[in-house]
Amino acid sequence: MSSLNTSELLSLAENIKAWGKALGFQQVGICDVDLKQHESHLQSWLDKGYAGEMNYMLEHGMKRARPAELLPGTIRVISVRMDYLPPDAKFAQTLKNKQQAYISRYALGRDYHKLMRARLKKLGEKIKHECADLNFRPFVDSAPVLEHAIAEKAGIGWTGKHSLTINKEAGSWFFLGELFVDIPLPVDQPVKENCGSCNACLTICPTQAIVEPYVVDARRCISYLTIEQKGAIPEQYRSLIGNRVYGCDDCQLICPWNRYANITDEADFHPRKKLMSQELIELFVWDEPTFLKNTEGSAIRRIGFERWQRNLAVGLGNAPYSVKIISTLQAALDHSTDLVKEHIQWALAQHQSKAIDVEKPASRLTQRLVRSVEKGLVRDA
Repeated sequence: MSSLNTSELLSLAENIKAWGKALGFQQVGICDVDLKQHESHLQSWLDKGYAGEMNYMLEHGMKRARPAELLPGTIRVISVRMDYLPPDAKFAQTLKNKQQAYISRYALGRDYHKLMRARLKKLGEKIKHECADLNFRPFVDSAPVLEHAIAEKAGIGWTGKHSLTINKEAGSWFFLGELFVDIPLPVDQPVKENCGSCNACLTICPTQAIVEPYVVDARRCISYLTIEQKGAIPEQYRSLIGNRVYGCDDCQLICPWNRYANITDEADFHPRKKLMSQELIELFVWDEPTFLKNTEGSAIRRIGFERWQRNLAVGLGNAPYSVKIISTLQAALDHSTDLVKEHIQWALAQHQSKAIDVEKPASRLTQRLVRSVEKGLVRDA
């Protein structure tokens, strides 16, 4: 327990927020560790199987809602947010161009995990300099932490109907991180929920993964399907994935609060040229060494080369009819894994049906021209 008195703790809390901002966090909030109100919701979500293949969610169970079980002695959590929206994001442009690969905007730059964890560690060390008996531990999406519930309680924002944290002045294009501490810092107050009657995120979801407000069935979510799903992507979702090859931003793109989102100051979060607005076919022909080289330090690398190719095969199957795409997919069959082959074969079947559709209008046009010539309506050039 801290030896600091109430006045000193108040002063320390203010310093922590200033230090956090100096370290590059746009907002810092503090809350206690009582998350009991979220336990029934979490258990219901797990019981319904909405975690899909994410077995670690089941293994940790309620520990996610009990910070003191994760780090004994924890009595406060310092929650931070870091904006990641890059300049010239080209969201709609990439989504509309079905020949280009759409990669979730958070993954276009450097992997945020290490960057944020290092900053949180520095924040912990600054606090320890003022409070020598402090015990702390930083977390960034890498342990059983109910980060959105913590952010909500710490006043960072409210939980939107898509289950992400929304801030009135900053939208939702930000990462969250936590610093568990064992000193009784003064806590911040939660902010008011401001989604109101808006259901835009539920409506826009391509796979209808937001099964009810605040509840996402991960098994239907494109982010889960392209990142967490280890095996084959269920066929009923493949056409709905479109050109999204790593993650999905649709529920954030439609959110009216994101008109207030801020462009990040972190150069590490700016898009890499080799990943942004690239043709699906260009990414698909990478070999594994090229994939590893071009995704070094990127969150994308965690899915591995096989799943990367699997996702791109789906994207190519959803692309407009192209002889080049067909020949590229066929050429890849001989040296692909069974998992990738399954998705290549699906993609080729999609193009076969498109070829039939392409031929039909031409045939009808030809017939109309023949009839017109016969009637003398079209001159022989």
